[in-house]
Amino acid sequence: MTGIDYKEKLRSLLIDTAKQNASDLHIAVGRRPTLRIDGSLVPVQKEPIVTPEIAEGLVFSLLSPGQRERFEAEKQLDFAYSLEEKARFRVNVYYQKGYVSAALRLIPARIRNIEELNLAPILHDFAKLSQGFILVVGPAGHGKSTSLAAVLDEINHTRSEHIITIEDPIEYLFTQDRSVVSQREVGADTHSFSDGLRTILRQDPDVIMVGEMRDTSSIATAMTAAETGHLVFSTLHTNSASQTVDRIIDSFPPNQQGQIISQLAATLVAIVSLRLVPRLGGGRLPAYEIMIVNAAVRNLIREKKVYQIDLVIETSLQEGMISLNRSLAQMVKRKEISLETAELHSLNPAELRILIEKI
Repeated sequence: MTGIDYKEKLRSLLIDTAKQNASDLHIAVGRRPTLRIDGSLVPVQKEPIVTPEIAEGLVFSLLSPGQRERFEAEKQLDFAYSLEEKARFRVNVYYQKGYVSAALRLIPARIRNIEELNLAPILHDFAKLSQGFILVVGPAGHGKSTSLAAVLDEINHTRSEHIITIEDPIEYLFTQDRSVVSQREVGADTHSFSDGLRTILRQDPDVIMVGEMRDTSSIATAMTAAETGHLVFSTLHTNSASQTVDRIIDSFPPNQQGQIISQLAATLVAIVSLRLVPRLGGGRLPAYEIMIVNAAVRNLIREKKVYQIDLVIETSLQEGMISLNRSLAQMVKRKEISLETAELHSLNPAELRILIEKI
């Protein structure tokens, strides 16, 4: 199929993605370009089935010559793409079955605040802290970056701080207000998360955001930064607070775990676990688990009794903690989501049903 202006075709698809408030656009051989709207995949019916030639044309129109060279060498590539002044996308291009493919995540131009995102009010408290380690966790595409951006932007507008982010790629663009915001992109501004973190303390930061902790080096350096008087935010792909603590400890060799447990108990302030769930009537809402590190949680981490953290969360509602099941149950009671949706996203559906009866 020749004669297609792939740059213009891609532009049209990206404008459609933004207009329909889709979270993602997928380009894959053998099916039409597909949007993810409110969590569901919806093919763009007016577009033809993507052939290998169309896939290459669309994907390569996104890439600079240098990016294309890297993509062909590494077989995958992460980067951000701006559509004029209209929208920004986080892009992952990759090969599957030998064919070029792409997933493009829409990044809203405006950073929404905690209320607009329907997040727990306690996140305002995190924006007031001067030091500590705060993690936002959950599956890919469930609002971790968006939630962190809301907290960081609140700091930006209310405090005079130096905020440094290390991202792969840079997603939300902050407009500096009371704070100085330095955004560093892996690949363009630093070789890796670990490299960026190693030198970050020489850049006089107050607040640090690490887009993702990918190895033991970045986890250890982030905790050391929190230990030395900085406020550090990061994300992990884990399902719950207790699983997150286990994942961090288990990522280190046994001879280092004692030190990591001590550091984690001393620096960890909170873990927020997020799920975006389909709302009755359309759209998605966040269900969340929030663990605040109090004396009880600190002791459980030190004593390696992480499995008991869930019980502390469930019995510490007055301290601002909430279990995922309680969050889901409250949403069912408020008629925001269906029982079926709640059960689908619950890690313990039987307990969820009991909670709904009690509330």
